[in-house]
Amino acid sequence: MQSCSFRSPATVHFGQGAAAQAGREASRCGGHKALLVTDPQLKQAGVIEPVVHSLEQEGLAPVVFDGVDAEPSLPHVQAGLELLRQEACDVVVACGGGSPIDTAKAIAIQAGNTASLAECMGVDKIPAPGLPVLAVPTTAGTGSEATMVTIITEPQQQVKMMIMSPYLLPCVAIVDPLLTLDCPRQITASTGLDALTHAIEAFVSVKANPMSDVLALSAAGLLNRFLPRAWANPGDLEARSQTHLGALQAGMAFTNSSVALVHGMSRPIGAKFHVAHGVSNAALLGIVTDFSLLGAPHRYARLARAMELPGAWGGEAQAGQACADRAKQLIEQLKIPSLADLGVTREKLQTHVQSMADEAIASGSPGNNPRKATRDEIVDLYFQAL
Repeated sequence: MQSCSFRSPATVHFGQGAAAQAGREASRCGGHKALLVTDPQLKQAGVIEPVVHSLEQEGLAPVVFDGVDAEPSLPHVQAGLELLRQEACDVVVACGGGSPIDTAKAIAIQAGNTASLAECMGVDKIPAPGLPVLAVPTTAGTGSEATMVTIITEPQQQVKMMIMSPYLLPCVAIVDPLLTLDCPRQITASTGLDALTHAIEAFVSVKANPMSDVLALSAAGLLNRFLPRAWANPGDLEARSQTHLGALQAGMAFTNSSVALVHGMSRPIGAKFHVAHGVSNAALLGIVTDFSLLGAPHRYARLARAMELPGAWGGEAQAGQACADRAKQLIEQLKIPSLADLGVTREKLQTHVQSMADEAIASGSPGNNPRKATRDEIVDLYFQAL
């Protein structure tokens, strides 16, 4: 049997009302004063209140930093770090989507290291642990609550810095479906497709292993079945819960087997054109899956069967194509805008596409793809995505 290593948060609380565990777990992590990282919309809507109340009950006196927007950036991290030091916080609690969670991870690491985030970019470049992080996701998508990755945009260079280290893994993940009920439909769609991309890429990655496989297949099945329901009926708590579980499982899977070509190509789109990560993934998922089928038809066939797709029990080629077709169908069904709809023209893409291909390859993710793409093929896939 293949040997493997597997990392996940030490504690995962999943279920309705799980947010009430935040204070107790922050205290168990040695915290006395918490920096609560979130965004202004969640704070204004009161979504973070169960977490605030739980922290207050344990006497952790949360200091709220809500200076995060749709894409986590270096200025967000610097502002949060300044507040953390000013208020002498010793534990970081993230409540939000991928942006607050990624920002919180970076703040916590910077609090324990003198190295800059740019110096930490890549794999295992963080010298020492940071402060403990508790992650409470309010979207079912990024899986950041269960990963050892953060992605922070450096706005001057228009580069998304991918940083990967066990030191970035939250000590506790608190996954409460009740916190997703107010999530707007377009965010439910884009983050859900981000999670599906995680599940698919985790399973077809050349670094996949027996433990990540179990989680990736389960996640793909849950997301295929319940994401459309959660999108169509935002108050459907069963659909929200199962979608949230799928996103968590997908996050645990890909942090242990890595993502592949979709993510490698997605990050430059976000950096150059300020497109949300889930949307850029969705724009690429169908065409990249079509391209990749020949590299691992048996793996895509197993995904199709886990998703219970029509045609999944035929031959491998037919089943694999069913997986690619379902990805494209979901993108249309959930009304994900194309890159052209978002204002990315052929002329704008032509200006950046060569450097985008270079950045995609440099990220390392395309190297995990079951079918390797040349630089010219990556350029062509970008244009197909329009």
